[in-house]
Amino acid sequence: MAKKKPESLSWLSGKAAAEEPSSPTEPRPAGPQTPSDAELLDAYSRAVTAVVDSVGPAVVNIHIGEGRRASEFEPAGAGSGFVITPDGYILTNSHVVANAREIRALFIDGRNLAATLIGCDPSTDLAVLRVSASGLPYTTLIDSSGLRVGQLVIAAGNPFGFQSSVSTGVVSSLGRALRSQDGRLIENIIQHTAPLNPGNSGGPLLDSRGRVIGINTAIIAMAQGIGFAIPASTASSVVPQLLAKGRVERGFLGVIGFRRPLDRRVVRFHGLNKDHGVEIVSLEPSGPARNAGMQTGDILISINGQDLTSPDDLFRFLSEWPIGRPVSVTLLRRKDKLNLEVVPARAATRE
Repeated sequence: MAKKKPESLSWLSGKAAAEEPSSPTEPRPAGPQTPSDAELLDAYSRAVTAVVDSVGPAVVNIHIGEGRRASEFEPAGAGSGFVITPDGYILTNSHVVANAREIRALFIDGRNLAATLIGCDPSTDLAVLRVSASGLPYTTLIDSSGLRVGQLVIAAGNPFGFQSSVSTGVVSSLGRALRSQDGRLIENIIQHTAPLNPGNSGGPLLDSRGRVIGINTAIIAMAQGIGFAIPASTASSVVPQLLAKGRVERGFLGVIGFRRPLDRRVVRFHGLNKDHGVEIVSLEPSGPARNAGMQTGDILISINGQDLTSPDDLFRFLSEWPIGRPVSVTLLRRKDKLNLEVVPARAATRE
């Protein structure tokens, strides 16, 4: 069913079209024409409203209750989330639902449903809930590894009940590391300029086609125009484990690394078939990586024969590799290529 175009966005196209200069006596030059500002604004407006119309019904408000009795529901906190399957699974932030006695999901159509916590992973600030419903509108997570700085993004949330919130911006930086409110370090964060309200935590960050590229997780107090989101690629590897086990058990190397382009001369010299690796920028003092001989500045290019081109590749591998089983890591140290054996340890569990 077609939906009414929001006035806050649709007025742009009408006003811009009215003000577009025209001159019937002044012919346009032959050949390709440069779109006018009005045409660009109108296309931008259509893209945003199309995303709002398609994704808005899948975005929910998460209310946390702390009633003393089962019959009570006293709101103690709120955030956002979004439906990821038609049978009621919802993705949100772990910190939104931490220690909640009762959780409710409020939909834009007015439904207020009790939600059950299926699993959470504080290390990535992700959690999965479920409501008892079927045939729900839902969103699609895509591979976010191809994001580029400057790409248009749309942040959606439902922070105040039924009052949906939508803002736009661009990707301003990739590969950030961010400490959550309780001090946890979350890696490979997307930084963007779409304004966020505090209640937007857990809502989706979308591309211009309405696909989820990230999960909004935090804003910096006293900062202007800075928002952060967990990559959808990270969520895609975490969600299946939360559905299956309610938690993520992952190996721990004790490194913080960022995606980095490889020097072309080094690529040619070693006959590599990749142009990116994971540069180690920090090492845990007594972690497995340091014990194995890794150093800051090393660039990891493969683990157990699997290419490493981003921190997400390493994250996914450690989520599946048995803890305590040695694994071979290939890295570049300046011009040299080295192979080291490292034994992943069990990551500390944070509840």
